[in-house]
Amino acid sequence: MAETSTDQLISTNGEGKKIDPVITHCIFDLDAEVFAKFGITYTLQQWSHAIGIDQYEHFALLINETGINITIDEFQKERYEMNVKKYPFVKLMPGVMRLVTHLKKHRIPMAIASSSFRRSIIAKTSVNRELFKMFDNVTCGDEVKNLKPAPDLFLAAREAIGNPPTNQCLVFEDSIPGVKAAKNANMKVIWVPDPMVAELYPYNNSADEIIFSLNDFDPTKYGLPPFDEESSSA
Repeated sequence: MAETSTDQLISTNGEGKKIDPVITHCIFDLDAEVFAKFGITYTLQQWSHAIGIDQYEHFALLINETGINITIDEFQKERYEMNVKKYPFVKLMPGVMRLVTHLKKHRIPMAIASSSFRRSIIAKTSVNRELFKMFDNVTCGDEVKNLKPAPDLFLAAREAIGNPPTNQCLVFEDSIPGVKAAKNANMKVIWVPDPMVAELYPYNNSADEIIFSLNDFDPTKYGLPPFDEESSSA
């Protein structure tokens, strides 16, 4: 299939319905081990409240709710050291390589907007380099003033990949604060949650679509080029 630039995108979906606006840019979002070391576990609900928000707020929330005897700085150090050891063994989310490769092939600008700080992002992206090199920009939590659910991260990522109209940006998120941040930025957002988290909050999000695997994403719904036969069968 021939490559498609962002000014050549189709304006109808697979059913012939007009799409307005057509999506031209995509943004992706990128701890229990620390608590296990101290013999403490926390609930799915506690974890779901903490994902996607400011790291220090995240740490303070979990420390407060579990009563663990550790400072925020100590927790951050423990978490970082454990995660660095874990990253080489983390598997990619199903469908992410297929989707990112497809968007790259069709020259759709892509960014990562993560609440994680740059140091953590460097560690995360040191593996799966084939995937991460396809992104045009990575914006980190320590590079903006306000984190999710504020729109700053997504607006900064948007600016870094060409500053398109916000309603032409599509965000892929796994957290409720991230979904809220994308909507606060006036962007389209697809929520890709852990199924158990989705059960906790069946009505508590404003996502444009909910899918449980990136393999279920249909790009034509948003005016993006359809998967070709080879990638569809991957």
